[in-house]
Amino acid sequence: MLVEGGRKAANLQRAERSIAEAARRGAPVVLLPEALNLGWMHPAAETEADAIPGGESCERLRAAARTHGVYVCAGLVERDGGRIFNSAVLLAPTGEVLLVHRKLNELEIGHALYAQGDRLAVAHTPLGCFGVMICADAFARGQVVGRALGLMGADLILSPSAWTVPADHDNVREPYGRLWLEHYGAVARDYRLWIVGVSNVGWIAAGPWQGRPCIGCSLLVDPDGSQVRMGPYGAEAEALLLADIRLTSRPARGDGWETLWDDRKSHIP
Repeated sequence: MLVEGGRKAANLQRAERSIAEAARRGAPVVLLPEALNLGWMHPAAETEADAIPGGESCERLRAAARTHGVYVCAGLVERDGGRIFNSAVLLAPTGEVLLVHRKLNELEIGHALYAQGDRLAVAHTPLGCFGVMICADAFARGQVVGRALGLMGADLILSPSAWTVPADHDNVREPYGRLWLEHYGAVARDYRLWIVGVSNVGWIAAGPWQGRPCIGCSLLVDPDGSQVRMGPYGAEAEALLLADIRLTSRPARGDGWETLWDDRKSHIP
């Protein structure tokens, strides 16, 4: 979806429309981009970031999840006291907050604005076990974030993202996505899980990367580490993408973890 820096009301309306349309088309799980309420590294975070739960951004998404009866995972700029976090929330179809993830591997230029997260969690649901990471968490050294979620039993890792390129990037000469496919693929293969990263589109309006485009290219990788789906490229390439994912119980890996849910409940159309 298009994310406009600092335009919270417009961005939340767009997110609500996206959830409604995805639900109308049969999706039980909806994944939205990183920092969708304010945009990545936009200075409006200093005054407009709000609480999870309780703040306007989270509460509107909770209402949308409840209204349409879907799981929603979305990246939000969060305020907790005097600190601001680049966070993601996973919501149940009841609107319940299942988990909040605060980005661990923020880019160095983001440290001036965002505080660092300090924990990981997974959520066990009737559809399977969901893990959440945010964008650059995927390429933390040794893929430690994705691998930790795999060890914790995740069948599907959801990753709100904001993928951007220099303004003069040539996608014909250098097709976007290799970085993510390499890191997603290694974790997906080793832990027999699915990973999906969803990026916004639009131009970064302020902050250290002002003038760069976010270009979509949302990516789905299967348990073989293969690309199943990639979204269109471009700052105007807004798109609603749907994919059929079949989660299967993974065999015990000898590390003390096993999947515990019924395969008959683990089909996500």
